[in-house]
Amino acid sequence: MTVAPARVLVVEDEPKLSALLADYLRAAGHEPECVADGREVLAAWTARRHDLVLLDLMLPGVDGLTLCRELRARSAVPILMLTARAEESDRLMGLELGADDYIAKNPFSPREVMARVKAALRRGQAHEAATAAAVAAATTDAQALSIDDAGWRASWRGEALDLTPIEFRLLHILAAQPGRVYARAQLLDLLHVDGREVTDRAVDSHIKNLRRKLERAGAGSERIRSIYGVGYRFEG
Repeated sequence: MTVAPARVLVVEDEPKLSALLADYLRAAGHEPECVADGREVLAAWTARRHDLVLLDLMLPGVDGLTLCRELRARSAVPILMLTARAEESDRLMGLELGADDYIAKNPFSPREVMARVKAALRRGQAHEAATAAAVAAATTDAQALSIDDAGWRASWRGEALDLTPIEFRLLHILAAQPGRVYARAQLLDLLHVDGREVTDRAVDSHIKNLRRKLERAGAGSERIRSIYGVGYRFEG
């Protein structure tokens, strides 16, 4: 899948690093916008709706974790945290707040950052395609399934499903093409789950929780079917 040129918001208060990232992004065909103060981030993103955010953790005004939480509440935009704080607790906190990736500055590799940007944009574009398809697919079964991408909400016949971000993405992917069988490895890749921390069994666990919530809302227990030895499919 070819990655289209993207608008990238670079949130970094070190001028040299910010300029370096902007140069690499332009060389890759993207359009960067640099912001150094955390208090300016939400206004900048609201004005241009960037396709990806490179977000430093330690910023003047408003810290990166707070900004990550607030951006995620507004959008599914890919967020890549770029920070010198590489402790596991910080990384896990960022991921729990909705960051899609966490890149340590020490050692700093612009090429690695660009590779992660490319991967995140590729996943984001695939997610957008799945979103559009899911909206169309949601008209099946008397429009029983409703998916609100902007609000990260889903419901079945008006009954809220109360999904976690991972469950929401799973439902998006599966409902986009009813009847298509997705292997667990495909779902891991599309969900942008770090394979070093999450295994195929985690997908099974998320599917189990998603089934339970669908059944509770009246969709039945077999809306998501298991294909033995392969993966899962959504029954429209």
